[in-house]
Amino acid sequence: MKKRRVVITGLGVVSCFGTDVTFFYDQLLKGVSGVKPITSFDGSSYSTQFAAEITEFSTEGYIEKKLARRVDPFIQYAIVAGKKALEDSGLQDNFSPEKTGVIIGSGMGGMSAFEQGAVTEEHHGYRRLTPFFVPSIITNMAGGMLAIDCGFTGPNYSISTACATANYSILAAAEKIQYGLADVMVTGGTEAAINPIGMAGFMSMKALSTRNDDPMSASRPWDKNRDGFVMGEGSGILILEELEAAKKRGAKIYAEFLGGYANCDAYHITTPRPDGKVVQQCIEGALKNAHVVPTDVHYVNAHATSTKAGDLCEVRALQALCKDHTSSIAINSTKSLIGHTLGAAGALEAVATILAVQTGKIHPTRNLDNPEPECAHLELCKQALEKKNMVAALSNSFGFGGHNSTLVFGPYA
Repeated sequence: MKKRRVVITGLGVVSCFGTDVTFFYDQLLKGVSGVKPITSFDGSSYSTQFAAEITEFSTEGYIEKKLARRVDPFIQYAIVAGKKALEDSGLQDNFSPEKTGVIIGSGMGGMSAFEQGAVTEEHHGYRRLTPFFVPSIITNMAGGMLAIDCGFTGPNYSISTACATANYSILAAAEKIQYGLADVMVTGGTEAAINPIGMAGFMSMKALSTRNDDPMSASRPWDKNRDGFVMGEGSGILILEELEAAKKRGAKIYAEFLGGYANCDAYHITTPRPDGKVVQQCIEGALKNAHVVPTDVHYVNAHATSTKAGDLCEVRALQALCKDHTSSIAINSTKSLIGHTLGAAGALEAVATILAVQTGKIHPTRNLDNPEPECAHLELCKQALEKKNMVAALSNSFGFGGHNSTLVFGPYA
């Protein structure tokens, strides 16, 4: 069957820069860092004492107070970002319940609720454990609770593919619309892992930067002096809608979802394949699915976490596929500004990619002082720039387990 066209009609975020999408992107364009010392718990004994933490967040007006107290922050973030995206789209009171679905993923789920529950059970026994313990930790509850609150009865499930989670979710949601299983999909990712156990887990792997003396310079993708990634948290939600339905109701259209692809390195549990060959195949598959060619690509929002292993394999994949055109592509890293938000990363970066397509304005990569020699000829956006009339923009996400995913967005025309 002929695939239906999918457009983005609403955006919502919960981030270290707050919950307003316009302000979020304005801070990115200014190159502002959201990284600072952790305040939510005492991390003074930790090797990494900073993160891109959410410090100002309210559920007022979006989640009933009693429910907000019962659920983990990763659920709170998703519901608030989801409802803000719906407000932005104008769909909150104008949808068909059975043709509206939700696919919101999380890489880690309810880490704070799990840690608190484990301590309660250890010290006070299982009888003191809240009956909301399980619903607060399982990854599907972010989308499940949003659907219950809003009355969406269409397709609803969660995906968890580590740091590629949100991209996988957006791709799956778009396919629901393309093949007529839904007319509207609320999709993205959510994460709240800046807590003692979440930080400790990544520190034990030596995956995090330890630049405690200068946190804002710690996330430095492609820089020769990078020493690990910076934890972030939050949620990004997109409203995907079938084009004709969006046009019929006069919706604001940010951009069009052109296609995407996902595959697996099948190489190592945490380390990407160094030559980037399977990532190259993933990007190539996404371009074919989107019916665009490498020379149509004008912008790439890279996965680029600021780790020694990961940053260069993505560059190698792009160079192998796009060849001489690679030097004409604007490439940046949102993680240099808001840290690595794990299962939410692809969604927050999709928001940045979509707004770049819409406005032609591309945010800078922070802390790129000494680029790796392999990157010397690339446009890694040390400063914000404008790139009008983009044909296609890519958003890449890769996760532990070898999970790769590329999304392709373009201007609606």
